[in-house]
Amino acid sequence: MPEFDLPQLILTALSVSLPTFGWVVLGMVLRRLGWLQQRYIDAVSRFAFNAALPLLLFMSAAGVDFAALGGATYLLAAVIGTLLTLACAWLYGRWRDFARPTLGLFVQASFRSNLAIVGFALCHAAYGAEGLSLAALPVALLTALYNILAVWVLQVTHGGSRSLLGLLRSMAINPLLLGISAGVIVALAGWPLPAFTLVLKQGLSQLFLPLMLVCIGGALRISVLRTAGSVTWEATCWRLMVGPTLGVAVAVMMGVEGMQLGVVFLLLSAPVAAASFIMVVAARGDGTLAANIVVLTTLMSIVTVTLGFALLILAGLVAAPI
Repeated sequence: MPEFDLPQLILTALSVSLPTFGWVVLGMVLRRLGWLQQRYIDAVSRFAFNAALPLLLFMSAAGVDFAALGGATYLLAAVIGTLLTLACAWLYGRWRDFARPTLGLFVQASFRSNLAIVGFALCHAAYGAEGLSLAALPVALLTALYNILAVWVLQVTHGGSRSLLGLLRSMAINPLLLGISAGVIVALAGWPLPAFTLVLKQGLSQLFLPLMLVCIGGALRISVLRTAGSVTWEATCWRLMVGPTLGVAVAVMMGVEGMQLGVVFLLLSAPVAAASFIMVVAARGDGTLAANIVVLTTLMSIVTVTLGFALLILAGLVAAPI
């Protein structure tokens, strides 16, 4: 186990969490002051989903050296960790005797993290451009997996009727998945990207990612936590503590280490994705509970990501930030 003094260890972990969650807090403050309007948040969110994030994911995936991934074991570990979290959360929810709609909401929140924005930003804060390249493939694979699992869970627990064909169609036109897929094709074909794409990638990661994080903060409504109950806190613990622990345990048992293990942890430790709230509302579930979980996990992840990353560095399991 490497030697770390406590202050240095905490500062090292904060160097990852603060550059990410500091922007979220700034967004909350700006919205509170009335300087960030909902129409701006909506406009940035639309542009991010349809253009900026797909482009950033494309360039990151296009720069991946697949021959150097070592079989991409960390990808498989992230998938197995997600499935294990879902199964364990389901058993826990049944043991707690949650009503079926609550069970579905709880299970979805337990395994579904905000990969494309918060997770991606955490990897960039920790490992720079190399972190983005390593995170690109898990983001693509897990985004697809999350959507499939979420639809299945909500169908089973809410009586939804969304067809598999409809799910596949929506995934086929998902801008994030399209961007990643195009980047993978470019990388496998060995086609070089134009020189200007490096500047564009740096601009998106250094300027636009923070802007999206500010918008996440501006979209949060702390007032909804007034109705937060035990299920909200239990789902938060599963999303921020149990899920990442299971994912990291699987990855370690599979021999994943260093920077790849750090990326797995940072992606799986991100708060609940806002898309989970949208899907719950679409399934006519408890939107208030879903919103509570999104807000609480976002706020608490500031602490859990910092402490979790510090503990992994202290144990010598993950690479320190570069």
